[in-house]
Amino acid sequence: MNMQNAKKIDPNAYNALADALSVIYWNKPPWARYLRGLLKDNLELLTGLDLTGPTTKRENSGELVERLMANESKYQGVAISLMLRVASMDSFPNLNAQEDSADLISKAKDAVAELRKWTKRHQEIAEANERAVAAMAKAAAEASRSRAFTESLSALKDEFLGMHKGTGTPQQRGIELEKFLNALFGLFDLEPRAAYSLANEQIDGAFSFDTDDYILEARWWKKAIGRGHLDVFASKIRRKGKNALGLYASISGFTQDALDTYEDGTPFITIDGMDIMAVLDGRVRLDDLLKRKKRHANETGNCYFPVAEML
Repeated sequence: MNMQNAKKIDPNAYNALADALSVIYWNKPPWARYLRGLLKDNLELLTGLDLTGPTTKRENSGELVERLMANESKYQGVAISLMLRVASMDSFPNLNAQEDSADLISKAKDAVAELRKWTKRHQEIAEANERAVAAMAKAAAEASRSRAFTESLSALKDEFLGMHKGTGTPQQRGIELEKFLNALFGLFDLEPRAAYSLANEQIDGAFSFDTDDYILEARWWKKAIGRGHLDVFASKIRRKGKNALGLYASISGFTQDALDTYEDGTPFITIDGMDIMAVLDGRVRLDDLLKRKKRHANETGNCYFPVAEML
């Protein structure tokens, strides 16, 4: 993580770290293991150091701290983490095993206490680092979700354009449209349900939006949907109860007499091919489109509110 713009660590804190590292262990092998454990994700900082040879712990500690200081823009978070870990030590098992353990432990406690004073002063930096890491992770996750959403919407657009080239019967095109709308509604978390049959009645699908449940009618005919079909759909909705709502999707649109019939009172809203293309092009979100159509229907009684009047 690049910390070029972060507040710098006080040089005295680095000195306190070097002092503490040199006295918290007496024997070099366990001291070397301790360092490798602390720096397991940044072992390059230990490359070339004589951790178990004749070079003293103080010399190695000084060299390690020099490396941290020299590249603070890269290792500031590592340095602060190292300081916090060492400053949190309250027991020294390796020193306990030594003949003059009391004196060694006293020196270690003093060094750790001095480091602890500096870590308190730099806790703000540590917390800022953590917030920055969390913000970066959140941004990355949001970018990934956005990218996946965009890719899925683009794939649905390709599918929709391909469906225009189909040569099937109106019934076959209607079934394809139902499946397509099911996928589109699913992308926007509208909890779509597939087509189902009731006694003497076929439901093309259903979905939930903004605390309401809708039943769906989907038609892909070469001609516009007339009043008679909207009357049948309205009757179907009213049989579901007073709180039932409907969405009539007609790729070819609706005749004027059909729209005139449901301009002063309607139990459903409508979408057409132009509405769907606006969603697939990313010019309007499907949930925003439906919300504005429903608000328009509640305020005016009109089932028809084309996307061209919204944008």
